[in-house]
Amino acid sequence: MSLPLSMIATSMVAFTLGLLTTWPIIHRLRTKLADATWTTLHDPLTGMLNRAGLHAALTNSTPAQPVIVALIDLDNFKHVNDTHGHHIGDQLLITIGNRITDLAALHDGTAARLAGDEYAALLPARTDDLERVADTFATVIAQPVTLPAGDDAVTLTVTASLGLVLADTTDCLTQAGLHRADIAMYHAKRHGHSRHAVYRPGMTMPPAQHHRGPRLRDRRHSTGEVTA
Repeated sequence: MSLPLSMIATSMVAFTLGLLTTWPIIHRLRTKLADATWTTLHDPLTGMLNRAGLHAALTNSTPAQPVIVALIDLDNFKHVNDTHGHHIGDQLLITIGNRITDLAALHDGTAARLAGDEYAALLPARTDDLERVADTFATVIAQPVTLPAGDDAVTLTVTASLGLVLADTTDCLTQAGLHRADIAMYHAKRHGHSRHAVYRPGMTMPPAQHHRGPRLRDRRHSTGEVTA
């Protein structure tokens, strides 16, 4: 009996030592996998969800639950970069992203940065008063932002144009939700800055002269360029 028990004990010790040796490797691999997954679903500048992450959030939401899809586009953001530099522009994007994320969380929703100065929010449709929701986001976004600029500070105020639509989670996010919100947002921009519009059945994209040019996400997809 002593020999088999000795062999079993030796095997258990060897197994334990092997596990202790390989565990750091397994831990590193799991960490790398988690990091890769996070990178796939999040925007590297703001830490918000990206487009893929927003799709995942919609997929994981309660089936057939109505949601408010809001597309948020900052007005004249290029002027910030041109005047103050991309470093200030990036800080402003992060600050506005935090505001949008906090507002979405207050509504038990989620938010994402889609590209450049364009954000989106998915909110449970606990109200059909989309005008009030839009006003809340626009008001909070337009609060002045004070950012460090070398030995000094700069205070900026940025407004946003919003397009909103009431959608169902069974709809395809890109085709039904964001696409319709995009149409509504362009209608908002057609009437000036700091405006919002709610998508109505039959609403179509306004004439091309009211567009600001190819969207950042479209240019990125067509050229492979990554635009901050």
